[in-house]
Amino acid sequence: MSAQPDHAPLTPYAPAPGAPAELLAQLRADPRADRWVPAFEQEWTQALEESRRTFSLAALYEVVQVWQARVASAPAVDAFLASGRDENGFVDLEEIRSGRR
Repeated sequence: MSAQPDHAPLTPYAPAPGAPAELLAQLRADPRADRWVPAFEQEWTQALEESRRTFSLAALYEVVQVWQARVASAPAVDAFLASGRDENGFVDLEEIRSGRR
């Protein structure tokens, strides 16, 4: 009997070497650049300090992954907001808490 796991371990996410620079260029070109660029730079700086302290790139990878997801989901969020925010199909937690349902 083998002591090896019967499944392949998950490979940690590792962005391409130029991904942070490409991401920053995308953020600068976005209409939300005035908010997003400073937020990204702050998170990147914090992750860089953690990376220096821990000798791990995980925090830097996470910042890139989270911001890539934000950029990718921005068109869907914009479309939802432009649609008038029709929330009729959603559960109103305040209504549930008050027992009106």
